[in-house]
Amino acid sequence: MSGRFEGRRVVITAAGAGIGAATARRFTAEGASVAVSDRNLRRAEAVFEEIDGAATGGFVSQVDVSRPDEVEGLIRGAAERWGRVDVLVNNAGMARPGALHEMSVERWHETIDVTLSGTFYGIKWAVPQMRDQGGGVIVNTASVCGLGGDYNMSAYNAAKAGVVNLTRAAALENAAHGIRVNCVCPGTIDTRLAELLAKGREEAFLAPYRRAHPVGRVGRPEEIAAVIVFLASDDASFVTGAAVAADGGLTAHCGLPDIVDAVRGAG
Repeated sequence: MSGRFEGRRVVITAAGAGIGAATARRFTAEGASVAVSDRNLRRAEAVFEEIDGAATGGFVSQVDVSRPDEVEGLIRGAAERWGRVDVLVNNAGMARPGALHEMSVERWHETIDVTLSGTFYGIKWAVPQMRDQGGGVIVNTASVCGLGGDYNMSAYNAAKAGVVNLTRAAALENAAHGIRVNCVCPGTIDTRLAELLAKGREEAFLAPYRRAHPVGRVGRPEEIAAVIVFLASDDASFVTGAAVAADGGLTAHCGLPDIVDAVRGAG
C-alpha cells in the first residue's frame, strides 16, 4: 500500500464499525494519523487498537455528532493536538424506517440531527481550521437514498439529500480557499446498519437488495473506503462538489426489468 497520506491528519466520525472502520484502516495503511471517533466508545477503542492508532499519532474519542459541542470539541481537539486537520470524513448517519405520516416528530429529528446536522457541524468547525492552515479536504458519506426516494425512509432520504446539496454548497464556498468537499453515495453495503435493519433475517432482507444491484451483490465497506480515500487524496485534486455513486450500478438503471428476459418470458 502506498504512503499517499504520510504525515496527514485525518478525523473520521462513526469510525467504530462498517464504512467508518474500513476507512480508518485504509487511511492508516496509507500512512495517516487517524482520529477514530464514534458515539460508542468501546467500538471506537477496538478499531483504534486494531489499527495501532497510537503508534501513528492518532487518538480515539467518544463523539455524538448530534451534539454540536462534541463535534466542535473533536475538531478543535484534533487541531490542538496535531496543529492541523488535513482530512475530515463526516461518516455518521442514522436510518429510522417508517411511513412519513406515522413517524413521530422525535424520530424525524433524531435522523436529521445525526445524519444532516452532524455533517453540518463537522463542516462548520473544520472549515475555519482548514482555511487558516491553507487548505484541506472534507468527504461526506451520503447515499443513493439521497439521490432518489425509498419506501418508508423519508427522514433518511431527506437527510441524505441534504448531505448531497450541503456538499455542493460547501465546495463552492471554499474552493478558492484550497478546500475540496465531496461526498460518496453508497448503494446497499454489508454493514452493521444492514444487520440491524434485518433483525436476524439477513438473508431474506438482503436478497432483494442483491437483485436490485446490477453487479448482483451488495457492497463491502472496504469498497466505499477506497472511494473516500481517493476523494481525499491528491489524485482527486480537480474533484470538488461531486456526489460519487458507488452503488454497483444501482442508479444506472431505471428500475424496469431486463428487456431481453421480459421478451423471452413473453415468447
